[in-house]
Amino acid sequence: MDRLWTGRGSMSAASPPGPAGDSLPAPRLHLHQGPIDLIIEAFADDATAVDAAYAAARARFEEILTVLVSELPLLRKPLGVEPPLLAGPVARRMLAACWPHRGLFITPMAAVAGSVADEVLAAMVASAGLRRAYVNNGGDIALHLAPGESFRVGLAGIEDAALHGTLDLRADDAARGVATSGWRGRSMSMGIADAVTVVAADAAAADAAATLVANAVNVDHRSIERRPACDVRDDTDLGALPVTVAVGTLPEVAVHEALARGVARAQGMVDRGLIRAACLRLAGEVRVVGIASGKLVPGSIVTVNGETLA
Repeated sequence: MDRLWTGRGSMSAASPPGPAGDSLPAPRLHLHQGPIDLIIEAFADDATAVDAAYAAARARFEEILTVLVSELPLLRKPLGVEPPLLAGPVARRMLAACWPHRGLFITPMAAVAGSVADEVLAAMVASAGLRRAYVNNGGDIALHLAPGESFRVGLAGIEDAALHGTLDLRADDAARGVATSGWRGRSMSMGIADAVTVVAADAAAADAAATLVANAVNVDHRSIERRPACDVRDDTDLGALPVTVAVGTLPEVAVHEALARGVARAQGMVDRGLIRAACLRLAGEVRVVGIASGKLVPGSIVTVNGETLA
């Protein structure tokens, strides 16, 4: 069983230089353009299948960011009653992942990193017979598992470099995506979670949900510093909404209240079938939704701070 690590939030798009690609120590592939930074690995019985999958990844990656940038005005608008008319396949993935959450404030950008990972993985799987593969886009991971295969996903914190737990995902799981969000990540958050890791059917769904659950881990306290998003980053899709820029020491009651709000939102998503599980972390406290109370698959293991939860 191979181990992956997830620990960063989703990315926002920007006008890129040309794409670049270089191979990491075999057999991984590294593709980078603008804010998109992909680590890719494929496994197959035939080495030529891996070569074909990597060639497909490079070919699909070539135009992704250029097309996304062309649709940024629509992708940065909050979703309303009618869905925007989007042309690019990655943009449509973003919309599909965010649309079920349109009752909350959300823009399609909430799912950009996961959608890119899903799109590149789909091209790889269509090109070759792979046993396993993953596309890791800054911590948001799309997975392919043939029957009998599995991955172990490590929950690395965006608040530190420690490994906070592991999650075993098997081929008979419905889950093929893992994403993490929080105020310490590369994207801004309206909440105070150190990290929220979500497991869902694909990386785009996990990405959107992680953003919203992380936003919900919130409480009012003088130790929390917030600023309008547009003052923090001029290309934000959040406008003047307040985002967290610092979190000081919080009393235990505030930590528990913030986590309870995040748990309520995550549980609602589990109940609606939008995600499979979520792990929420704040100030050393951990909450797990959708696994301990109902195992992802028989034999799934989640270990947080040395304690086996399922």
